[in-house]
Amino acid sequence: MIKKILIANRGEIALRVLRACKKLGIKTVAVHSTVDRQLPHVKMADESVCIGAPDPKKSYLNIPSIISAAELTNADAIHPGYGFLSESAEFAEIVESNKFIFIGPSSRVLKKMGDKIKAKNAMKGFGVPCIPGYDGILPANTNTVIKKAEEIGFPIMLKAIHGGGGRGMMIVHEPEDLGKAMNITKAEAENAFGNGDLYFEKYFDKPRHIEIQVLADNHGNAIHLGERDCSLQRRNQKVIEETTAVNIPREEIHKIGEICTQACVKLGYTGAGTFEFLYQGGSFSFIEMNTRIQVEHPVSELLTGVDLIAEQILIASNEKLRVKQDEIEFKGHSIECRINAEDPETFMPSPGQINLFHAPGGPGVRIDSHVYSGYNVPPNYDSLIAKIITHAETRNGAIKKMLFALNETVVEGIKTNISLHKKLLTSDFFMNGEFTINTLNEYINKN
Repeated sequence: MIKKILIANRGEIALRVLRACKKLGIKTVAVHSTVDRQLPHVKMADESVCIGAPDPKKSYLNIPSIISAAELTNADAIHPGYGFLSESAEFAEIVESNKFIFIGPSSRVLKKMGDKIKAKNAMKGFGVPCIPGYDGILPANTNTVIKKAEEIGFPIMLKAIHGGGGRGMMIVHEPEDLGKAMNITKAEAENAFGNGDLYFEKYFDKPRHIEIQVLADNHGNAIHLGERDCSLQRRNQKVIEETTAVNIPREEIHKIGEICTQACVKLGYTGAGTFEFLYQGGSFSFIEMNTRIQVEHPVSELLTGVDLIAEQILIASNEKLRVKQDEIEFKGHSIECRINAEDPETFMPSPGQINLFHAPGGPGVRIDSHVYSGYNVPPNYDSLIAKIITHAETRNGAIKKMLFALNETVVEGIKTNISLHKKLLTSDFFMNGEFTINTLNEYINKN
């Protein structure tokens, strides 16, 4: 069993990992930037090490500093959380070569799944339904790309091979727009990911974004924990997530879940992971696999009662899955709202001091957050300050609880998107479950 874990992240996910470690009786090491020394998980950890300046490149993306901290504190394993280095095959390989346990899939698997073309081709081989597209790096010759795109049919979606987080993506509606779009997307990808290689897929006009949560161990066992509907997105960034998904038959979810678990076994995947799909016309089409814990994992935890972070750690300790597929029970409905430090109308980040913070509570209400009264939201990182998650027997019950929780939440001193969440939760399209990945952008543009 792992005895000490270094948490290579910050914010609410670092605190969430720390709590799972406490539950399992595992000691913790918190690494932090100079601006994060007062974060709750840093104070609660058994040990803490400052690894650099606020700039992520000098701290949370500084691999030598993180490895040095692990060596200094005699940690057994490193948990990367999400974001930062969580899907870096290079980081995982360095962790492994330095005889630490990387809490996640192997560097070999990360290399394959980090390249979206290789990942898609692998999934095709495993029987996972995929979106039609160009199965290779796009050549510089625009005419060649146009010819292939016309075979599939415009519009198409340009994507960076190493992209993520909604960046390195662009819709192209007409052949004459393709050259300019490729140049813009390539430049964005090079700036964001250090690699400008592109591919494209058929663009669906009214899809939903459905993802399947999986767990797999080192002994050939894999299970799925159902789906999450993450369709309400602004510029490809998720805003509200829920489970179970409205108007999708449970037998379809179980069928695609079984396909995903079988793919995990064939791939040699271990740990927690998420298969992301577009769902339109009654069919699932694979987008990508997130080889880490997801921001929205709490809705799956509340629905199934499975502690995903604890399971990650136990799997990394080479233990077998503690639950079988037929033992998973899906109870009720769960919703998560991401609370960001941002203007609810312009969506500009709103860093600064939180003068007063009051968290909601009550039965069926969970909040994952690292902020407190007096906390200063730094401009260096993601604007997420809290996740509010509710659970009830029915979807309407979960919505009502969420509205109560949002009304009870107090954040003074900075702007947040709480008012936007209230509007969305009471909108006709959300109440009726009639929305796609384009609905929120259309709603914002009209209002």
